[in-house]
Amino acid sequence: MTAPNRNHLTATAPGGEALLCPLSRRRFLALGAVATASLAGCAGPTTQEFVSQTSPVYRAPENQQSGLVGGSSFYDRMYGPKLDEPFPLPAIPYQEIDPIFWRQEVADPTGERPGTIVVDTGQRFLFLVRENGRAMRYGVGIGRDGFSWSGRAVVQWKQKWPKWTPPSEMIARQPELEPYSAENGGMAPGLDNPLGARALYIFQNGEDTLYRLHGSPEYKSIGKAVSSGCVRLINQDICDLYDRVPTRTPILVI
Repeated sequence: MTAPNRNHLTATAPGGEALLCPLSRRRFLALGAVATASLAGCAGPTTQEFVSQTSPVYRAPENQQSGLVGGSSFYDRMYGPKLDEPFPLPAIPYQEIDPIFWRQEVADPTGERPGTIVVDTGQRFLFLVRENGRAMRYGVGIGRDGFSWSGRAVVQWKQKWPKWTPPSEMIARQPELEPYSAENGGMAPGLDNPLGARALYIFQNGEDTLYRLHGSPEYKSIGKAVSSGCVRLINQDICDLYDRVPTRTPILVI
């Protein structure tokens, strides 16, 4: 990453494209505050102070673990709003997610046959194996220790904008979920529903594992172990995966 002048920063997107990094919302608001102070007091900050107060912090070679990353028109479209949904999906501020978890095509590391879903819980990736040694890779959030499942199974059922019915074991741990029990009809679909915009239901030997691949509005949970056992994807990503796989798709969770 380079800083060609004192007012702009550039970053390199996947593919080598040089990008002008926009101000974050927080920094933009800070800019507005500085402008207001200037009008009220008739004396603004020096140029150096202005730049230091309004420039967002981006990742650099010497600082790989924190700060924002640059965006691109490609990912702006990929993670932009989906307005043609029953519950329109807002855009995802994907720059706040480690770019390793952005949806992308990669060399297939699994060795599974094309059409297979592989969830690598250790690396927090979901792979959809494709032809010619390639795979679509999605970043995922996984279950906390003690709330996970692994093995081979199939996608028995797919659902757009599913109803959420927490299992009785979860309700026992979290009694506040009782209004969404099966007896009470579950939680209606919507943007606040924990299953998000799509759900893929995983069965093994004809029985429901209670394991799901599903969407989530909690984009900052991608790459983390935070859920109660299921695999969560960004809503835009689960919509993409949903359209790519039929029922009876084999799945391996490792």
